[in-house]
Amino acid sequence: MAVSQQGNLKVWHRFDRKQQWISWAGWLTGTIIFVYCFQLISEKTFWMFVWDAPTQVGDLAYRMIPPTWGYFDKIWKPLWDTINIATLGTLLAIIIAVPIAFIAAANTTPSTKFVRPFALLAIVSSRSINSIIWALLLVAIVGPGLFAGIIAIGLRSVGFIAKLLYEAIEEIDPKQVEAIQATGAGRLQVLTYGIVPQILPAFAGISVYRWDINIRESTVLGLVGAGGIGLQLNASIMELAWSKVSLILIAIIITVIFSEWISAKVRHAII
Repeated sequence: MAVSQQGNLKVWHRFDRKQQWISWAGWLTGTIIFVYCFQLISEKTFWMFVWDAPTQVGDLAYRMIPPTWGYFDKIWKPLWDTINIATLGTLLAIIIAVPIAFIAAANTTPSTKFVRPFALLAIVSSRSINSIIWALLLVAIVGPGLFAGIIAIGLRSVGFIAKLLYEAIEEIDPKQVEAIQATGAGRLQVLTYGIVPQILPAFAGISVYRWDINIRESTVLGLVGAGGIGLQLNASIMELAWSKVSLILIAIIITVIFSEWISAKVRHAII
């Protein structure tokens, strides 16, 4: 804060002159970067397609309505496969993520210098690679199908679950752990009675929340051959069968809403 003298009056300013110049320089730099990036985008954009987009959207909507309701007999099984991909992938992630979380937590890791960095690296690696990329790699390795989708969802979810869980472990009340240790309990007993009860609500909430996310992510894995409703969606788009596409989208939306409802109920019951 600065003060300037104007006659007999003192005027208070939020920033002094140096801070004002720094602020203006920052805004000018940001504007220049924005204009430069916009020019790069404009050079690689076909604006005639952009201006024609509203017309194309209207034409596409006209072709998608009404949906082909009779096609539902062909999509209910892939839709069930999608739910199974999300569920089994989440279970696989939980099995892998729980020990990683305990190794990554500073207060439960066997070694902060040698073991913990590897756990943190596994968490970062999992979170850095999208489920679609995992699916592409796994389809090439194990072939197309549900198995590739389950593994892709599992590998993608490990980092999410492990990160939130190890943060919950690090935030536990140490007094409860000390009370268990004071009774002469071993490490396993301290873990069972001092740590697990404190993180159990967080663990359940994290798992259900991740399952809810995986329902959404598993709907598109079929686009790369990893099974589920995405296979039918991709086939319908390639055939330009837009009335079938609209039915598939409606089915996906209903499934996601249902998973949201289940997730909310479970989290409310836990909390």
